[in-house]
Amino acid sequence: DSRAARSTWTAALVVLALWLVYLVRSTLLIFILAVLFAYLLAPLVNLLDRLLPTSPTRTPALLLAYVLLVGLVAVGAIVLGTKVVEQATQLASVFPQKFQGLVDSFQANVPDRLKTEVAARSNDLFAALPQFGLKFLTLASNLIYVVIIPVLAFFFLKDGAAIRDHVLALVEAGPRHKLLNDVMADIHLLLAHYMRALVLLSAVAFAAYSIFFSVLGIPFGILLAALAASLEFIPTLGPLVASAIILLVAAVTGGHLLAIVIFIVAFRMFQDYLVAPYLMGQGVELHPLLVLFGVFAGAEVAGVPGAFLSVPVLALARALYLRVRHTRISRAATQGSGGGGET
Repeated sequence: DSRAARSTWTAALVVLALWLVYLVRSTLLIFILAVLFAYLLAPLVNLLDRLLPTSPTRTPALLLAYVLLVGLVAVGAIVLGTKVVEQATQLASVFPQKFQGLVDSFQANVPDRLKTEVAARSNDLFAALPQFGLKFLTLASNLIYVVIIPVLAFFFLKDGAAIRDHVLALVEAGPRHKLLNDVMADIHLLLAHYMRALVLLSAVAFAAYSIFFSVLGIPFGILLAALAASLEFIPTLGPLVASAIILLVAAVTGGHLLAIVIFIVAFRMFQDYLVAPYLMGQGVELHPLLVLFGVFAGAEVAGVPGAFLSVPVLALARALYLRVRHTRISRAATQGSGGGGET
């Protein structure tokens, strides 16, 4: 049967494609991050392209954008990076001793059985610290990607329109060509909104935490604010982890624990229910339960990159489903109206 043969070959090709994607998952992740970085830098490139004299290519605007980016990163490393590294060094030197003191004071008021359990968990925590250090060194060894990703993003920004035209040229003119064009437009708009929203949310988190910690004089304020801002890129799970770390450090170092709890609760309500919906806009409208499922599933499948990419993947799947469904409904309505006219 020819239909069964086509279905079998289609299924085999899909399985083969998924297997190839799994084999090149590391390389694919680098290209995905480069695309996201390109979307992050695109507004600056477009602005410079409009301001610069007329040029047949976007290369001058791209070069100027990268020069400004390198300068901004250098200034940030000098102004904030030095303080963050200094505070991280100080925290690493005082945290074990103060944490042990907190555990000892806690054990003085609890039963012996719970004391044993707490001591065992504390020993497991400090025994695991060298493993986290090795993982950090492994991550540091991959810093070459910090150079590769901007280079790949440069080509995506330079030749993005040509790549899009080549993909559209693979499909003949007709309903499928229009559907592909609409899907690519939806993806473009969604990724642009999502990446810009993440950066703005991270900036708002850093500003709020740093101002609050500075006013209260909380130790290691810049370090904790930078941690909260960086974890803002991981939806739902990142802010929870940041809050837990901040509360742990505050409890160990003797910070204003109650004030910090009140601030975190108030800020999360402001960030999650006012700022985030406004910045995300339409297109990233996912139920919180679906976001939680995606973050945990992505983390289980691919670790931190999976958690980071889970929300845009779910949003893309939603946009694709809605676009295909809208196209089918429109086509059915057109055919129904045409049939009614003939009848």
